[in-house]
Amino acid sequence: MAVCESCGKKTTFGRSVPWSKKSTKRQFKPNLQKVSVYKDGRKIRKTMCTRCLRTLVKTA
Repeated sequence: MAVCESCGKKTTFGRSVPWSKKSTKRQFKPNLQKVSVYKDGRKIRKTMCTRCLRTLVKTA
């Protein structure tokens, strides 16, 4: 499932509203990346959003 393992960000739903005001349903999907992260000396694979990756790089 498309969920960030760090912050829990997932797909949200909304409406696409053009100039004619004929609204249709749409999805806002997070930008998820599969990345290898070291935790407690072990290398593990996580699915993280790019916002969490940027924060991870800043703190590391």
